[in-house]
Amino acid sequence: MTERPRPSLLPPSRTHRVALLDHGTFARLSRARDFLAEAFADAPRLEVAAARAYLSPFHFHRLFVRAFGETPLAFVTRRRMEQAKRLLADGMPVTDACFAVGYGSLGTFSARFRELVGCPPSEYRRQARLLVQVPGIWLPRPVPACFRAHWLLLSA
Repeated sequence: MTERPRPSLLPPSRTHRVALLDHGTFARLSRARDFLAEAFADAPRLEVAAARAYLSPFHFHRLFVRAFGETPLAFVTRRRMEQAKRLLADGMPVTDACFAVGYGSLGTFSARFRELVGCPPSEYRRQARLLVQVPGIWLPRPVPACFRAHWLLLSA
């Protein structure tokens, strides 16, 4: 009795193997990614990052997604939101954090922040200011509102 091959659960586009990148190409892509990471507040253009990797913008975009699993725009946006969360947790006003991370519009920043983080920047800033001090070597850390509510219910 011969076994029939099982059908793949992945879509047809995901069943083929992707060729790995050679060392030189990956090194150039990494340098371009480092450039994007450093210049995220200056709204770096895809053409400039591609030129750093000595690739055309279209080929750079395809190889970047293959190497790092996200588009250059998604990478820059993620870096901006990480920095914005740090600035807001340190007490910076929302407007200042918006412009510090490279957004030109407070509305766009607030909508994108809410979409990616799950709450508006002003609420994130308020929640991040509530810190819990643990004795010993632990440093104060922001406590999410859901944990705080759970602890308050347990202590009551």
